[in-house]
Amino acid sequence: MRTQIYLTIAFCTAVLAASPASAQVTYGKKPQLPAPFATESAGNGPSETKPPAGFLPSVPAGFHINIFAQDFKQPRFLAVAPNGDIFLADTGGGKVVVLRDPQHTGGAQQREDFAEGLNRPFGIAFHDDYVYVGNTGEVLRFRYDKRTSKRLGDAEHILDLPTGGGHFTRTLAFSKDGKKLYISVGSSSNIDFEKDQRRAAVLVCDPDGKNSRIFSSGLRNAVGLAVEPLTGEVWVSVNERDELGDNLPPDYFTSLKDGGFYGWPYSYIGGNVDPRVKPQKPELVAKAIIPDVLLGAHVAPLQFAFYTGKQFPESYRGGAFVAEHGSWNRASRAGYQVAFVAFKDGKASADPVPFLTGLVPDPGGKNVNGRPVGVAVAPDGALLVSDDGAGMVYRVSYAP
Repeated sequence: MRTQIYLTIAFCTAVLAASPASAQVTYGKKPQLPAPFATESAGNGPSETKPPAGFLPSVPAGFHINIFAQDFKQPRFLAVAPNGDIFLADTGGGKVVVLRDPQHTGGAQQREDFAEGLNRPFGIAFHDDYVYVGNTGEVLRFRYDKRTSKRLGDAEHILDLPTGGGHFTRTLAFSKDGKKLYISVGSSSNIDFEKDQRRAAVLVCDPDGKNSRIFSSGLRNAVGLAVEPLTGEVWVSVNERDELGDNLPPDYFTSLKDGGFYGWPYSYIGGNVDPRVKPQKPELVAKAIIPDVLLGAHVAPLQFAFYTGKQFPESYRGGAFVAEHGSWNRASRAGYQVAFVAFKDGKASADPVPFLTGLVPDPGGKNVNGRPVGVAVAPDGALLVSDDGAGMVYRVSYAP
């Protein structure tokens, strides 16, 4: 039976700022969660997200951080091309940008637009001679030169996707063998029923967009989507529902089962029924799968990356770095960091721990110093982190 990791007490303010030492984990047991509405639902979005001049986030001892690239409108998803070039979705700018550091300076010395005029692009994936882009209402692909990252033609539409309502991101990932394309599509609302069953789900199709179907469902907003390199399993990071209180429910990070159901909107973290949803479907709740790793309530996990490099210490190899964007729905801020989840033999093996921090100068205050979105492992093993609050991309390297 697969080991599962359940974080059963949400991160408190000090935990989120420094260390998850007070969190408790039980293995193979149902997590104990607070009752719905144990605290009032908070409206606490940050007023300012840009850091002061000269600011850099904090990283653990032995690590170093610098600005890799800046002056974007809304830098979000990051992807590394087969030739090592860095592709970035500047979502607010409606374009995909290519970044290069040919002299290995630690900063992007070259920058060019790959595709413009897109509709809030987010996910980026590479397959054969194509760059795939997740537009809000469709999947596009562009033929390109794999040596130079130059686009060779116009956009080719391969699949329609649902639009309207909230949760516009569309994330893409190819299977380990390259034969299937996975696409995450968030719900249109907090807990309302969906008319289009492709929402609150991860879809799967052929590389040309044909034979599309639902792979996993009941996932309110699975923004992060990637394939674990060792096992080939599909993993997602999920933004759970709002307005049940400060510490409910936890957002999560989990592997997916083909045909698996994960609770939304009827329940959360297995069979914990949401009392607001009527009518209920107990037959579905009974099938709801408990996620592998609970991250804490309202941390808003977005992109994650499995560490495949060799620059960082051995304890980081194979683990996952998860960008936590932070939510408006908590009285004391949660998230606003990059967390690390250790893996062993392709399975999560430990609690999430803070890695990139320092973005919340005052957990009860109105301002933050950024909001992490994307993470990617650069060819040299450094970690790249996009921040749409700061409008830049950071680079984290290790040199003790």
